[in-house]
Amino acid sequence: MNIHKNNFMIRKLRARDIMLRDVIVSHPDDLVAAANLKMVRANVGGVPVVEGDKLVGLITHRDILLAGGEALKLRVKDIMSQDLVVIDEETPISRISRIMADTGYQRIPVVRDGRLVGLITQSCIIKALADYL
Repeated sequence: MNIHKNNFMIRKLRARDIMLRDVIVSHPDDLVAAANLKMVRANVGGVPVVEGDKLVGLITHRDILLAGGEALKLRVKDIMSQDLVVIDEETPISRISRIMADTGYQRIPVVRDGRLVGLITQSCIIKALADYL
């Protein structure tokens, strides 16, 4: 494949093509210690927070560190981020990459009607590029 064809193929990719579908999640009432353990065991830096299948927040290792020494005794809802940037399944990879570059976010939830359907991480973007280069 030549570089132009690869570029065309990459630009056609949408969130649905590259997102993680089997997403580890936490619940707002979980202890932060439990969410932290999930993240450590899965070797991920953050997890979406859902009630039922509705996305209500995101918690990261950074949130836990910023909350201080007592954070592990708190509930996820006490320290999770709630003002999230989300995308839908049709969002193009170019837009996702631009959001990540502009904000520094390492993960972006993919939603349909407020329900979590996937997660895009920086690794998803890198893997998509590696598959076409």
